[in-house]
Amino acid sequence: MKEFISVKDLGDLKAGLAAAKYVKENPFADQALGRNRTMLIVFFNNSLRTRLSTQKAALNLGMNVMVLDVNQGAWKLETELGVVMDGDKSEHLREAIPVMCSYCDIIGVRSFAALTDRDYDYAETVLGQFIRYGGKPVISLESATVHPCQAFADLITIEEYKTKARPKVVLSWAPHPRALPQAVPNSFAEWMNAADVDFVITHPEGYELDPRFAGNARVEYDQMKALEGADFVYAKNWSCPGVTRPQDYGKVLNKDMGWTIDAAHMAVTDNAYFMHCLPVRRNMIVSDEVIDSERSIVIPEAANRVVSVQTVIKKMLQSL
Repeated sequence: MKEFISVKDLGDLKAGLAAAKYVKENPFADQALGRNRTMLIVFFNNSLRTRLSTQKAALNLGMNVMVLDVNQGAWKLETELGVVMDGDKSEHLREAIPVMCSYCDIIGVRSFAALTDRDYDYAETVLGQFIRYGGKPVISLESATVHPCQAFADLITIEEYKTKARPKVVLSWAPHPRALPQAVPNSFAEWMNAADVDFVITHPEGYELDPRFAGNARVEYDQMKALEGADFVYAKNWSCPGVTRPQDYGKVLNKDMGWTIDAAHMAVTDNAYFMHCLPVRRNMIVSDEVIDSERSIVIPEAANRVVSVQTVIKKMLQSL
């Protein structure tokens, strides 16, 4: 495996889930794979779960780990090609990437969408340069359009908690005070489309996900109707993806608190489990009573972040 961006990069999904199950049951069984190998984790943006879970996974595999926070203690990096670097950015990614990759065997990169230029974001301009110029296996630890490690962990969690062969999974937009990227919902939709689930997406008009990620999912604009009979409810905010309204890409079009997942929403489900990638804005995305209930699995979901990324790193180490 040379890169991990999409569910397709994992290969056979059932085999990937079986590999994840083995990793979870035997977290330290493959330390010889990572001995004398180094993982570099580069953060252009803040992180809690991604930072800790990736470090933990690499250490479980016997690797050395280096973490670079680009915004603290490093030169400011220019990401665009063809620009005159006469501002406050001292180094270009074109040189920085091969230098960074010369110090490691695997590199993980976290870089959010700027939400100002859809073409720039959806071209994965920053992550793409690491793939082109680094020469080392690259893991997206959330990029402009995708968050595959989160989606893999989400699927692992659903597999662990499902009580029927083909559960109904609903991805529901929820309000948020700020404009957020589409990376988490994009990847969640992509992975659910690849899995054996009954998948529904619900959101206000104008929030349609890019078709390459939404795939064949049913889209329902009536949230309560979408939630009927659900086995899993995944709440997440995202800003306008610009599919039907290009001029509004990255904007907040709606703050309707009626979309907040509360007890009334969960009451129409089939006693569904509640999921969220975290961090979560309580009483905006979800009410206290729902996230604190026995049907909330946000903590096991977060714990599975170690499992998902360790499964990916292990597969990369096996291909070195």
